[in-house]
Amino acid sequence: MRSPIFQIPVVTFLLFIGTTLPAQNRDTNYLFINATMGKHSISKYIYGHFAEHLGRCIYGGIYVGEDSSIPNSRGIRRDVLEALKEIKVPVLRWPGGCFADTYHWKDGIGPREERPSIVNIHWGNITEDNSFGTHEFMDLCELLDCEPYICGNLGSGTVQEMAKWIEYLTSPAESPMTNLRRKNGREKPWRVKFWGLGNEAWGCGGRMDVQHYVDVAANYSAFCRSFPGNELYKIACGGYGWNDNYEWSEVLMKKGMSRIGFQAHAIHYYTSSGQKKKRYSATEFDEAGWFDVLQGTLKIEEILRQNVAIMDRYDPEKKTDLILDEWGTWYNVEEGTNPGFLYQQNSLRDAMVAALNLNIFNNFCERLYMANIAQTVNVLQAMVLTQDNKMVRTPSYYVYKLFIPHQDATLLPIQMKCTDYVFGGEKIPAMNASASIDQKNNIHLSIVNSDPNHEQSLECMIYGKKISKISGQVLTAETMNAYNDFGKAEAVTIRDFKNVELKDDLIQITMPSKSIVMLEIN
Repeated sequence: MRSPIFQIPVVTFLLFIGTTLPAQNRDTNYLFINATMGKHSISKYIYGHFAEHLGRCIYGGIYVGEDSSIPNSRGIRRDVLEALKEIKVPVLRWPGGCFADTYHWKDGIGPREERPSIVNIHWGNITEDNSFGTHEFMDLCELLDCEPYICGNLGSGTVQEMAKWIEYLTSPAESPMTNLRRKNGREKPWRVKFWGLGNEAWGCGGRMDVQHYVDVAANYSAFCRSFPGNELYKIACGGYGWNDNYEWSEVLMKKGMSRIGFQAHAIHYYTSSGQKKKRYSATEFDEAGWFDVLQGTLKIEEILRQNVAIMDRYDPEKKTDLILDEWGTWYNVEEGTNPGFLYQQNSLRDAMVAALNLNIFNNFCERLYMANIAQTVNVLQAMVLTQDNKMVRTPSYYVYKLFIPHQDATLLPIQMKCTDYVFGGEKIPAMNASASIDQKNNIHLSIVNSDPNHEQSLECMIYGKKISKISGQVLTAETMNAYNDFGKAEAVTIRDFKNVELKDDLIQITMPSKSIVMLEIN
């Protein structure tokens, strides 16, 4: 991993990687951590999530209703709730996605039996009864102890509609909207900081060009005002990252920063086809499918770097954040399921994608403030899957559990020299990593070995820190295609990691093939 904030004594690093080592050891992988130069915090919001009215994410996945035989709290599945609490979900984006730009919030408040039904035109053309709306979403966030991120309707909605939604949720004053909130059972206002000014305005959110979007978003933003006790953090819609559309970011930063007054702009990037423009099965793939997806997901590093460079030109003081509020893997749906539901299994390959991306995100934390994996339950790269009253935790879920120590920790600059993973005449770095130090002065190091065939020996030196103890955990499996399924023992889960030694202040690590390791260094 070539850190964008490399601040390590070069002479020390060169000596470390082998100028004084025997020649036969020069092929070893090396990692250098500077424990004296930590400056930027890894925002916990980088570990955010996304729940859209899509397939079985909300209905059946998160929400079953209070009368369901499935154990629930205020209609929200307890098994899913407890699983998500374990990974410390910091922020949850809702109601979309494309669904947001056809969603009218007043349809989802008041007595449930009186709420009108709607047709979800984007995802399967199914009829929804609006039993999960604003109050239910806020209940979910309170039960998870996470912050809500609401994406407003700039596609088919109105300025007044969004302004009243903000007032309904966050105003403490006496007004028709706040009285309606009280009538519906909520006396005190909620705190809702994060508001999205539309979703994918270049596509399902309105098919706008960037200049038109700036005009529309500026109009909305002018009337989306903060009420006492709730300062809005407005998130502008960015370009379509997987097509390298940097022109959108350029115009948005140049013309939109002052006109819209946003605090962040959000891009999207899905790993679906890598570089070969082929959409794979989630579980039935060979090494070509493994390599192609990992190669494709690593492209996010260049996309982040280009967007950061644009932002630095127009905002050198870094007052504006970058957000990646949709990302994850996108494969063919599971056989026999509704194509509009985007239901896919989740294998060790997805865990690798999650870990590779999260390491990259950590290393870009100076600018990257939030990321929201798509999606929380039963859709795309889900954390958990449900089937009637059963639930399984996916391999991606366990990556998020492993990486909890990075949340709100201080990033430590690293430099890595590693071998390549070569397949079909192409290559990617065999390893990537990120490191942080927490408030208790413990260092956490997350490392990925992408090579499905070979273990990797890694020698790690920490500059400016005396080491007394090392412990670790690992996530791997017997096969590339391994996944966790209903009614079966988990094939991909966290286990203790023993292949690490401390010798003369040098940490020696043997990474199994296709593995993710988290070390705690005291």
